[in-house]
Amino acid sequence: MSTRTGAQFLAGLKDDREVWYDGERVGDVTSFEPFAASVQSLAMLYDMQHDPRHRDILTVDCPEFGERIARPFEMPRTPEQLHLKREAYRIWAEATCGMMGRSPDFLNVMLASLAAKRSFFAEFSEERADSVVAYYRHVAKNDLFLTHALLDPQLDKGKLRHQQADPTITLHVKERTKDGLLVHGAKRIATAAPYADELLVWPFPPTFQPGEEPYANVFAVPMNTPGLKTICRPSFAHPGRRKDYPLSAQFDEMDATVVFDNVLVPWERVFLHEDIGLLNRMYRDTRMRELTAHQTNARLETKLGFVYAVLLRVAQASGIDTRKDVIEMLGEAVMNLEAIRNTTRSAELQATVDPDNGVLYPDLPALQCGRALGPVVYPRAVQMIRKVAGGGLVQLPNSMHEFDSPIGADLEKALRGAGIGGRDKAQLLRLAWDICGSEFGARHELYEMNYAGEYGALLAGIQREYQRKSYYLDHLDRFMSTL
Repeated sequence: MSTRTGAQFLAGLKDDREVWYDGERVGDVTSFEPFAASVQSLAMLYDMQHDPRHRDILTVDCPEFGERIARPFEMPRTPEQLHLKREAYRIWAEATCGMMGRSPDFLNVMLASLAAKRSFFAEFSEERADSVVAYYRHVAKNDLFLTHALLDPQLDKGKLRHQQADPTITLHVKERTKDGLLVHGAKRIATAAPYADELLVWPFPPTFQPGEEPYANVFAVPMNTPGLKTICRPSFAHPGRRKDYPLSAQFDEMDATVVFDNVLVPWERVFLHEDIGLLNRMYRDTRMRELTAHQTNARLETKLGFVYAVLLRVAQASGIDTRKDVIEMLGEAVMNLEAIRNTTRSAELQATVDPDNGVLYPDLPALQCGRALGPVVYPRAVQMIRKVAGGGLVQLPNSMHEFDSPIGADLEKALRGAGIGGRDKAQLLRLAWDICGSEFGARHELYEMNYAGEYGALLAGIQREYQRKSYYLDHLDRFMSTL
């Protein structure tokens, strides 16, 4: 199939998958009102791959496949390829203002990372390693949209998985058969699951203890697999109200719990199973962090840049953009944006080739700075909008059509700002509200705060694995020896 169009993506979703919303089964996820706008936004991304303005960045001729594939599937071996991957991430992120954290490129590059480290899966068995590579090729050739399910249900956090009052709630292997693994249980926060093509399942964080072997599995299944249920949270989409909710009306990514009711996973879709040693090492040793964080930080740069622009426009509309305290705040926003922006570029400049597979990996410490700063600087940017916009966010019209009603002239006068009319200022503030006050905005702030897992664990991991630690310690020791 090579690279898909939006129409092909939409057609692939009409597959009788089992999706539940508000206690009722959804018939067609492409036309179901709470999902439809987000599905169309994803279709737009697929169409961009065929746009002459973007085609040569978003896709690439791949001799190994004998056809063009989406750029994220490419395993980079040159600095130019790494640069073009980042540009591809940026172009798609700009199309959604950085608000779709599970656009197809994220899982595409994750899967490429796993396939690039075939040697890791071969430690379990050659068959499982072959399965990873074959699955990567299948997804790349068909340009599929994957999401993943990582997190267990929030049960008793003081107990291990097998020690829970009901140890069968969390997804686990129930039986091995000649045809594959029979799995049962739940995973949560599978973002975009209702309208993804496939689901990649692996447990995170990778901190398994003896006795938890039945829960230590990595596999993939189509979303229409018999026995797989997708149960959705409430929608924040505000269908048809794009002027009133400029972001949530287009880019609300549905989060879901996925329930496996005695699902058979064929052996060719199983990549690791019941091995806590390998599972605990997978996140680090497959080097997925380098290539996925490259995408993550590029998207976050775009998102922060968009929020910064909204912040500046709101300050200008209020006539306070040159006030000392405000300009200092804007300078802080620029500093934070540039810190994230430069994580990807610094990582590319310090990239190194892995002799195991010849892949060029961006520098992990540089990228980890973005992962650690994101949960801090994004909420801070949202807080800045709240502070600068102030009470203007409270006294907004019910909808933008009120400007076309008999009270439109009154609103125009009452809401105008510094060099901006009342209608335009209200439209700007409705956008600001969607970032900092709506359910959609609250979800995004929470999303970025928890994106890389528990924050303290993230920082501790950065310290433990810091690759340049010895360089600085050696410098200190040399200096101390002169005293």
